[in-house]
Amino acid sequence: MAETEQPPQTQEPPGRTGEMAPEPHDEMAGYEGRDLLKHRRALITGGDSGIGRAVAIAFAKEGADVAVAYLEEHDDAKHTAELVRAEGRMCELIPGDLADRAHCAEVVERAVAALGGLDILVNNVATQQPVDSPGDLTEEQWTHTFDVNIHSYFRVTAAALPHLSEGDVIVNTGSVNGLRGNKTLIDYSAAKGAVHAWTYSMAQALVDRGIRVNCVAPGPVWTPLIPATFPPEKVAKFGESVPYGRPAHPDEIAPSYVFFAANQLSSYYTGEVLAPLGGETTPG
Repeated sequence: MAETEQPPQTQEPPGRTGEMAPEPHDEMAGYEGRDLLKHRRALITGGDSGIGRAVAIAFAKEGADVAVAYLEEHDDAKHTAELVRAEGRMCELIPGDLADRAHCAEVVERAVAALGGLDILVNNVATQQPVDSPGDLTEEQWTHTFDVNIHSYFRVTAAALPHLSEGDVIVNTGSVNGLRGNKTLIDYSAAKGAVHAWTYSMAQALVDRGIRVNCVAPGPVWTPLIPATFPPEKVAKFGESVPYGRPAHPDEIAPSYVFFAANQLSSYYTGEVLAPLGGETTPG
């Protein structure tokens, strides 16, 4: 497989796609939909760039209208909306901080109002900040990481559940770090592990309502989060430790979300954690 090709680089958080070298493949170019999500309405948190952008475009190509919640990356979000609308689908952009409890409910309200309802929820927003040792992990960072990476999932889902019914779907974004831990991403790994356990529990709790809950837990993926949070020398080596020798592009991960979102493909799947890891077979 191809080796990593990204040079050392850095950005200010939360990161911008246009400043990445090379830019990630995140526009689902060449992907042909089959109306697997026709007439469906999806809310995607963290949908402005990276995996979220690729998922939004893939859903649009499958016939879904989407709402994209994001922090403040307006240029990235605008481009995602343009690509979704180019497929003839609706795209509602909802900026704001999902670490804020009230905003989580507002995001759902705005999505439902714009789309006329909700059938699919993708909890994907995330933040991370490496530390050199446990002593460098502050209470403030720990709390913020959990507010974004798991509390927003709980809060957005709680607001969305009254709008979901039999046949509807929730897909969460986990991480390989939640499967095996990471000594420099302690809080991030713990929050992602919580996402996995929460997925299992919610799948059990909602099975009688016919709402499926699954999770995609990728390995290294080339998104703006990487140059915005890792030092340049680590960015240059990002992804080289997996058997494929490189990070995934978001376009390679998004079809997993289509699989879980489409009842035609995954009607018998709930409580699953799907881990695209570039050839790694023992993440735990």
